[in-house]
Amino acid sequence: MFIDEVVIAGVVTVGMMVAFLGGVVWFIWRDSHKKRKTPNTPD
Repeated sequence: MFIDEVVIAGVVTVGMMVAFLGGVVWFIWRDSHKKRKTPNTPD
């Protein structure tokens, strides 16, 4: 495969998108497992 600036930029862009989406998923997963201090009771 011929490696030039466009291929490198594409690989870096895809890697950054995967890292960003992985961080979002990790944050949502971590936040969804938090214990609530008070139960959410309707009035």
